[in-house]
Amino acid sequence: MGARAIFHLFLHAAVPALLAWLFWRERFGRAWALLLLGWIIDIDHLLADPIYAPGRCSIGFHPLHTAPAIAVYAGLTLPRRTRLFGIGLLVHIALDAIDCLWMRYAG
Repeated sequence: MGARAIFHLFLHAAVPALLAWLFWRERFGRAWALLLLGWIIDIDHLLADPIYAPGRCSIGFHPLHTAPAIAVYAGLTLPRRTRLFGIGLLVHIALDAIDCLWMRYAG
């Protein structure tokens, strides 16, 4: 696993932690856990062959990384009960999109 992939995985934990600390500090642990649940959408990688391809962009390739799914994630941010989970899903998608750009432009 290369440095880009390791950094990408680190960001998937660190960015939710930072957001939880900045915006939900009084309930940091719960907020961070709900934001980390956004990682669950990577279960769709199990449908791919190979399951892990370091140079493959997830956005638009895996079913839970497509525009219709992202619209659902945005909708989950509206009800208070699912808001943190929805934000976690959108953060996950944003980090994956940044990774796609990094792969495309940084080689």
